[in-house]
Amino acid sequence: MLVETIWEGKMSLVAGDDKGNTFKMDTSPKVGGEEKGVTPMAALLGAMSGCISMDTLAMLRRSVDNGEIQSFRVEADGTQNDEHPKYFTDIDVILYVEGSISAERVWGAFRKSEEKYCSVRHSLKADVTLKLVLNGKDTPELN
Repeated sequence: MLVETIWEGKMSLVAGDDKGNTFKMDTSPKVGGEEKGVTPMAALLGAMSGCISMDTLAMLRRSVDNGEIQSFRVEADGTQNDEHPKYFTDIDVILYVEGSISAERVWGAFRKSEEKYCSVRHSLKADVTLKLVLNGKDTPELN
């Protein structure tokens, strides 16, 4: 899977996948942005909310009729570390569902997504390798 992120000036970025889908990222004016997109950390919360939503909906759709769920919404509220790096120390995920479906079925799918299936949730533990191409040339890290 490939995502390319391109600078558009100031602190504005556009990220896109290899299928042409894009989204904008930016930051607040106090750090040089213009708030023309979501912050990278908000994008991360959105990605996790989307992943948990898709997993949960996929599991529920196997066991419920289409009419049993009238609305479905996920909120993710992250608390960040006070100092840099400002990673998430805690994330509260709240699922709002309306419909004629049992709490047991919803909780089962919701918990299974977070614990087992949500790739975004589990990618927060990924190893990261850095590589620099400067002026068209691979540039080794300076020690």
